[in-house]
Amino acid sequence: MPTGNKAIVIGAGFGGLAIANRLQAQGHQVTLLEKNPRVGGHGYPLEIDGYRFDMGPSLITEPALLEEIFSMAGKRLADYVEILPLDPYYRIYFHDNSFIDYTGDSERMRLQMAQFNPRDAARYDAFIKTSRGIYEAVIVDGLGTRPFMDWRSMLAFAPRALRLKAVLPSYHFSALFFKDFRHRFIFSFHPLFIGGNPFRAPAVYQMIPYLEKIHGVLYSKGGMYSLVRALEKLFLEQGGTLYTSRPAQEILVREGRAAGVRTSAGELPADLVISNADFIHTYRDLIKPEHRKKWSNRRLERVHYSMSAFLIYLGLKKRFPQLLHHTLVLSSRYHGLISDIFDRKIVPEDFSLYLHTPTRTDDTMAPPGCESLYILAPVANLRGGQNWGELAEPFAQRILDHLEHHLGLTGLQESIAVKRLFTPEDFQRKQNAVYGSAWGVEPRLTQTAILRPHNRSEDVRGLYLVGASTHPGAGLPGVVLTAATTDYVIQRDLGRS
Repeated sequence: MPTGNKAIVIGAGFGGLAIANRLQAQGHQVTLLEKNPRVGGHGYPLEIDGYRFDMGPSLITEPALLEEIFSMAGKRLADYVEILPLDPYYRIYFHDNSFIDYTGDSERMRLQMAQFNPRDAARYDAFIKTSRGIYEAVIVDGLGTRPFMDWRSMLAFAPRALRLKAVLPSYHFSALFFKDFRHRFIFSFHPLFIGGNPFRAPAVYQMIPYLEKIHGVLYSKGGMYSLVRALEKLFLEQGGTLYTSRPAQEILVREGRAAGVRTSAGELPADLVISNADFIHTYRDLIKPEHRKKWSNRRLERVHYSMSAFLIYLGLKKRFPQLLHHTLVLSSRYHGLISDIFDRKIVPEDFSLYLHTPTRTDDTMAPPGCESLYILAPVANLRGGQNWGELAEPFAQRILDHLEHHLGLTGLQESIAVKRLFTPEDFQRKQNAVYGSAWGVEPRLTQTAILRPHNRSEDVRGLYLVGASTHPGAGLPGVVLTAATTDYVIQRDLGRS
């Protein structure tokens, strides 16, 4: 039997599965609680009539972070899942129907960019070199897994961040190198993948272009849920205990310390509690107010949350060669549309879209000759007050009309065999995502590093956080890094090396 402290992890998304496996590999007795019938969190699967969809993350960009989890248990990631590289990474369609196939191949990128602005093409290598500097600070030198829980650690990083221009907004960082609107978008949009506003998310996230360049953009055969299942299997093989359909109702606090978790089936005692649930949900709904000196309800109301997403899952009876595995379809507006979503919190007439077509790589995701297509439109979170029960169908129709008549996906709507919509209200109801935000706390400068919710609770001893809202942030690599950071804090608190 494993030895060590009893730990309970709330939420079996990628962050919860990552920390549960890490702790179990180090001798803790870990119990993993999941409110839904299956593990996965935002990485939940959808399967209808032979069409298979990933409902959340759809790509891998830093496989070494995943490989570490398996190696801690003496296993190999490659023995559990087949990881396939994609080339190009994305096809990006602009409002004028010009497009760029975004790839890690420098020569191909420069050739494509030169069609629109030769000077921009000549600046590509300089941008990548600067992106590499940020990557080395965050990943190679470990700042992404170093907890920022006091001002000393923050001030130690500040000179390097200023030197790398990592505190500039991502868009302005891109504009230092590029003039053409296409290139400014391509090299500033990555914060949107983690729920951030490119016009205020700090350029520390500009490490992603270099990360993609050296590791590629990858896909887990069978869909991203195959990776979820691999992490679940690893956890059970290590002797962990998993309860599904078992939502946490309360984090028990005794004498200022986490003592366990109450569920509908009773109380589970623990020495450590780690929450992968939504940040505000964890504090507001699972911990009684008398135990929260810092994170009072009033303070939680002041936290800025990320945008939400509107999703359409389509099973199509035919395939569309215009779509690559990952395709972006952009509005003519960039800054204005982002402001509508993040600040005005309205649903504008236009939209930009991310399309995931795994059948371009993996025939198992749909019946023969058919297409599995997931369409994501960034939208305001529920603080905008929208009624998605009324908005969903008309909004979906506008998107489908645009794809068919503007992008040229002729016959799209008549080929639909399966259609499901997922709105911000579904994120809130099904995943306890406060304000329907799929990415939790917004990654802005005033909510970064020490200013972000800490990996160790400031209010309750023995309570720790993982997931999108804590350091370093959202997205699959970010969430897996939060597990590594929190693991480091836990082991240090226990006096272990």
